[in-house]
Amino acid sequence: MSPTGAPSGPRAAIAPRLAALAWAVAAFTLVPAAPDVEDGLEVSARIVGSESLRVERQLAERFESPFARTAVLVMSGVPGPDSDAGEAALQTVVAALRSRPEVRATFSHLDQRDAYFVGRGGGGTFVVVGLAAADGRVDRLLPDLRRATEAVESALRQRHGAVALRWTGEPALNFDLWRTSVEEARAAELRTVPLTVVLLFAAFGSVVAALLPVAAGALSVSLTLGLVAVLARWWPLNILVVNVASMLGLALGIDYALLIVTRFREARAAGAEPVAAAREAARHAGATVALSGATVAIGFLALMAIPLGELRSAAAGGLLVVAASVAVATTLLPPLLAGLGPRLEAGRLWRVRPPGSPGRWRWWARLVCARPWPVLLLAGGPLVLLAAQAARLDSSVPGGRWLPPRMESARGLEDLRAMGRGGVARTLRLVVHLPEATTALEREGWEAQRRLHERLVADPRVARVQSLRSLAGPRADDLAFVSLLPDQAKRPFLDALGESVLLEAVPREGASADSLAALVRELRAASAETLTGASGARVEVGGLPAFHVDYEDAVAGRLPLVAGLVVGATFLALLLAFRSLLVPLKAVLLNLLAVSAAFGALVLVFQDGVLAPLLGLDGPLDGVFPIVPPLVFCTVFGLSMDYEVFLVARVAEARRAGMGEDDALAEGLARTGGVITSAAAIMIAVFASFAGGEFVLVKMLGFTLAVAVLLDATVIRVAIGPALLRLAGRWNWWPGG
Repeated sequence: MSPTGAPSGPRAAIAPRLAALAWAVAAFTLVPAAPDVEDGLEVSARIVGSESLRVERQLAERFESPFARTAVLVMSGVPGPDSDAGEAALQTVVAALRSRPEVRATFSHLDQRDAYFVGRGGGGTFVVVGLAAADGRVDRLLPDLRRATEAVESALRQRHGAVALRWTGEPALNFDLWRTSVEEARAAELRTVPLTVVLLFAAFGSVVAALLPVAAGALSVSLTLGLVAVLARWWPLNILVVNVASMLGLALGIDYALLIVTRFREARAAGAEPVAAAREAARHAGATVALSGATVAIGFLALMAIPLGELRSAAAGGLLVVAASVAVATTLLPPLLAGLGPRLEAGRLWRVRPPGSPGRWRWWARLVCARPWPVLLLAGGPLVLLAAQAARLDSSVPGGRWLPPRMESARGLEDLRAMGRGGVARTLRLVVHLPEATTALEREGWEAQRRLHERLVADPRVARVQSLRSLAGPRADDLAFVSLLPDQAKRPFLDALGESVLLEAVPREGASADSLAALVRELRAASAETLTGASGARVEVGGLPAFHVDYEDAVAGRLPLVAGLVVGATFLALLLAFRSLLVPLKAVLLNLLAVSAAFGALVLVFQDGVLAPLLGLDGPLDGVFPIVPPLVFCTVFGLSMDYEVFLVARVAEARRAGMGEDDALAEGLARTGGVITSAAAIMIAVFASFAGGEFVLVKMLGFTLAVAVLLDATVIRVAIGPALLRLAGRWNWWPGG
């Protein structure tokens, strides 16, 4: 045995060697897969078991419709298709599209000479394009299609100098958002690393000590993305996982490494040898990191309760990045620190005051102990006022122009709106399942379609309805004529057995997202017999507006469950860790305050437009995306618990060493105050970097997380939390003692 009581000799060398071997295998296996992780990820959202998803699958499988999955090619800068020049240009484009293997069918003014295909003012048109993809991932077809239409655009430019062919619609928007989110994640990482190095250098005063946490954070991100690339082969994961892994991997990886390095340097300053100091860092700081990681993981586990592919992918990314960050901090860093020893201080330009030494944090702790009520009121009052704004949070999909303007699909959507045809990209799709022994081309089935068709046409939110009846035109009531229509023309609206039909309702220009959501809910709430007059019929509503309704309902319906799981599991974890009732209760309440205050800031900036131009927004938005509240709640709840665990663990350690309540609080705050503020500054820098992009969803996440950490580290954990600890006194540790 060694003098410290640890094993010595060959046995002592086995564990480090095994750990080094395991890390080498993990690095060589996973890190090379990280750069190409997005190739295996989904970009469209999936709502498990939703009605909109059932409609999409029925169109693809039961109807075998070539338009089950569609994109829209917008032609601007050309005459309308009702002119000779415009028709010639349209024929050129359609011929090029039909020659592509990615295209199953097209629908345009050439197929139905309808004024709706002519843009406002007589210029421009659009083509509805049915896409073909064996694996259903139609968004991945866009690069090849864009290259094909770029060649056609170049040819048309000789006759029409202002021509522009732009893809839009759900697949194009999904693809562009995927590419934008990946680009912004990488740009945010590049912005974050230099600033983080500067902050760490200011905290440690040493180049090596500053670079080590950054390397730990980068490794955590690479390992996580490598694991995601492997899992994506069997489990469909959404591209949002890249943003979550990048954002949290840098923040948590650096945060946890900072704690380990600080505890190692603290032990070294007390005279411990490198190996003993590394062992102490692993034992004390490692336990704190593990507990902190567990509280963060709880939040992401709870997200799995929401049947939304995006959130479950974010949860998977969060769980993986927490596991990677904890593993790097607790199993890789201690042996590295032991090996570095005094070389950790290489590149030192100035000496930093050791944690716990007399200074501003010990002075502040004495002030909190002497004046807990004034500190509590002055710090808590403004925070409660900010948190009250969270009551106005609107978690619906924002209307207006929030898409990144440099995206081709966003510009294509603007072209459609300029033509007065923006509703084409938001079409509702209603599938009518007729009663048994009734077919669509029999009188009873035909009357059922007529009633629903007329109900939709009469709605002020609907501009036009496309169906078998509209296809037949003036002879819509002549069933013999309809029966003789070509199968290719009927196929998009009629299933193979003639037992189900499709009606498409194109929204009126300017119809708001809320009004279309209300229309979807009205149609779903009404009985099929009321809509069609046919007893035993069923009506299912799909399309983009229905998808948004399903999205909001999936999140809102599970949010109380998720919040309850997070709060309850976190309380239980802290109860077991500290053997106290008041400590976990205080921690949970303060975390709820931090989350509410962050939501209040989100409302003020994004919904009210306060300081919105500073974040690159044109003005206020009328919603903050359904995915934001649960993702922010679970993430902030876990991140806020980090600092609570850091502080209370040191206070409890001082109490076990025999200190009184006030002295233990002063000792804990003096030793963790600098660590908390340094870690928070790094987290804020990471999250703020992601808030600087164009993708509004990621901007909201980055902003809200940055605000939550800022308030948590500067007001809650170093003012409100210590004041409450002081007021509770010895009851903090009841009943565990």
